[in-house]
Amino acid sequence: MDYQDVEKVLRAFRDDRGWQKYHTLPALSRALSIEAAEVSEHFLWRDAEDGAKDAADLQALKMEIADVLAYAYFMCMKLDVDPNALVMEKMAINQHRHWDQED
Repeated sequence: MDYQDVEKVLRAFRDDRGWQKYHTLPALSRALSIEAAEVSEHFLWRDAEDGAKDAADLQALKMEIADVLAYAYFMCMKLDVDPNALVMEKMAINQHRHWDQED
């Protein structure tokens, strides 16, 4: 499934529920932030290297990541930009950046 297919599914889901009026950039930004916090919640009070506790936890984590992606896609739709192109543009910038690394 490519991005255009995902976009069609997301657009139909949103439109079938009449949510277009709620999908402003500020509202989508807040929703994205909240969902990202829910991803982080899966790692609260765990050691840095801990992964999912079990299959159910892994599935819940994956669903939170899906929510983050969906809101990012909705923002891209609103801005009329291709998210894959954005990622590639940012990667091209990052190729020329240098971060201090600890030994």
